[in-house]
Amino acid sequence: MARISGVDLPREKRIEIGLCYIYGVGLTKSREILKAVNISPDIRVKDLDENDVAKIREYIEKNLTVEGDLRKEVSLNIKNLIEIGSYRGIRHRKGLPVHGQNTRSNARTCKGPRMTIAKTKKETK
Repeated sequence: MARISGVDLPREKRIEIGLCYIYGVGLTKSREILKAVNISPDIRVKDLDENDVAKIREYIEKNLTVEGDLRKEVSLNIKNLIEIGSYRGIRHRKGLPVHGQNTRSNARTCKGPRMTIAKTKKETK
C-alpha cells in the first residue's frame, strides 16, 4: 500500500486518481506531479514500486503544500478574515455562505438543520 503525506492511497485506482485523496492535490496537480516524475497516469497504485513512490513523495514534499500544513494555512487565513472584520470574515463567523450563494432556499450545509418556530419557543421557556 502506497502511503504519501500520511495518506494511504487506494490500491485498485489509477495513480492519477489515487493522488487526489491527498488534501491539496486535485486532478490537475496529480497530472503535473506524474509528468514531472515520468510515471504513466494509467498505472494502478498497487503496481507502483518503491522507487516510484519515493519519487512522488519527494516531489510533493519539495514543491507542494499539502495535508496538515495546508489545512493550518487555510484556517489561519479564515481567522485573519474574521479578526479584521471583513465581509467574508463576518459571513464565516455567522456560519453563512461566503461566496455569494443564495440563502433563502439553499445553504443548509452552512446554516445547519432547520429550526422551526415551535422549537425556539420551547427552548426559551
